[in-house]
Amino acid sequence: MGLEKVLTKMTNFRDVADEPSGGGRGAVTITDVANAAGVSASTVSYVITGKRTISPATRRRVEETIRALGYRRRGGSPSPRAGVLAVAVPPLGDRQLGTEMEFFSAAAGAARELGFDLLLVTDDDGTSGLHRVTSAALADAVIVLDAGDEDPRVPVLLASGRPAVLVGAPGQYRGLASVTLDFAPAGRACLTHLADLGHRSVAHLGPSATLPGHRLRYLQGFGESFLTAAGERGVKAVSRPCAPAAEDVARCLDELLADGGPTGLVVHDEAALPLVMGTLRHRGRQVPGDVSVVAVCSDTVAGQQRIRPTAVVMPAAELGVLAVRRAVGQLDGEPAGPDTVAPAFVTGESTAAAPAALSEA
Repeated sequence: MGLEKVLTKMTNFRDVADEPSGGGRGAVTITDVANAAGVSASTVSYVITGKRTISPATRRRVEETIRALGYRRRGGSPSPRAGVLAVAVPPLGDRQLGTEMEFFSAAAGAARELGFDLLLVTDDDGTSGLHRVTSAALADAVIVLDAGDEDPRVPVLLASGRPAVLVGAPGQYRGLASVTLDFAPAGRACLTHLADLGHRSVAHLGPSATLPGHRLRYLQGFGESFLTAAGERGVKAVSRPCAPAAEDVARCLDELLADGGPTGLVVHDEAALPLVMGTLRHRGRQVPGDVSVVAVCSDTVAGQQRIRPTAVVMPAAELGVLAVRRAVGQLDGEPAGPDTVAPAFVTGESTAAAPAALSEA
């Protein structure tokens, strides 16, 4: 996909000095954070660098204090750029999802045009890798994928003093740029489309409940707007998580489709989409004759299905380019502001008028 991985193993930890964040009288220091959190300055340093194991309760208290005080590690005197942008991503396992691949490919191209390489940072929670990258100054700026409210990676970024871009739905973090997907209108658009086709009973298959809390809260906004719009249109609607595994998808659909079930489905996980379509075929349900399906996925995944689905198409490439430009822009002195990108709703072949017998029941 053209993604340039410039480093695979990161070492050379560095201690964090007690430097004021941002410089100037009254700037927040590690000592200020330590006093407010009720710990030693060395404990704060260990939380920031990841050099020693700190108890979860203490780490959480220090991270919350960093957020509250707005502490940022001062970069010191200007130094030559490394020519590297770090991209922190959640572990994907064996999955090669279209959204992530489109993002990486577009980001790599944009970075190359601006004279930068990309460094992938993957961890279970994303914090230890960021500690290594920021402490050793391996990257000029950091892009965090799938960011969310109360994201545990944010205190690391704030403490590092490095330019950063959060891709997702982050909270109002002072000094960090954000590129946010506006999911609420997309959820409403899905319901409106199905309701306009006469569907009176619909279901939203949301992302797995096993996702980290900060990511799950971000994605739940889609389901909430879907249910709110259903109430306004007088449509019976349910929303439930469904893991992207064959057994889980089969169980979800069997439970939903018992006694007729909904005539419209919204699949909010592109990894689950082919499983949903395949299970419906195996159950003898025609799409869209018996069940209409709306997907939330990348253009790549949409194009891989037997029929082109009606879909909320994730603007992954646009996000990748914008995130890189915002990261490099901060290095050139541009302000760290928020950007919002709306997914596109594209009508395909997987939705049709509701079956009369079921929609009128």
